[in-house]
Amino acid sequence: MSGYHLAQVNIARLLAPLDSPQLTSFVSRLEEINALADGADGFVWRLQTEDGDATALRPYADDRILVNLSVWKSVEDLTRFVYRTSHAEVMRRRREWFERLAEASMALWWIPAGHVPSVEEAKERLDRLRRAGPTPDVFTFREAFPPPGAPATDAPRAQPDECPAG
Repeated sequence: MSGYHLAQVNIARLLAPLDSPQLTSFVSRLEEINALADGADGFVWRLQTEDGDATALRPYADDRILVNLSVWKSVEDLTRFVYRTSHAEVMRRRREWFERLAEASMALWWIPAGHVPSVEEAKERLDRLRRAGPTPDVFTFREAFPPPGAPATDAPRAQPDECPAG
């Protein structure tokens, strides 16, 4: 692979507070799904607090918005984790816990290997995707772009869906 890794951000707006009975089934899966990601092929890094997840972070004015930010070696690695592990079970149930957002809630972009994206960088990329749509600078699973310098035919196509925050 190239000297680039794939950064991904996704946000989700909670239907209820994290400590509510409605979110118990989501919260109860966090540790399991995060451990699954940590051990997945191609996983590089994920945003987390000392609690082991990012649910305490509130980078938006709306405190019901959760953020998930991670880095993977390739689109294929992230796709495999999202759609071919027990993470997919969580994806299928996301409407029990999160609102459907009118705007894009997930963005992908290439970063130099070793770079750790900040939450502000991730928010800016998601905003850029919302404004201009998929480009080589920020894209989606539906319209993925290869890393800088790679032939365009190397762009993998993933499942056309979004990831829930976690």
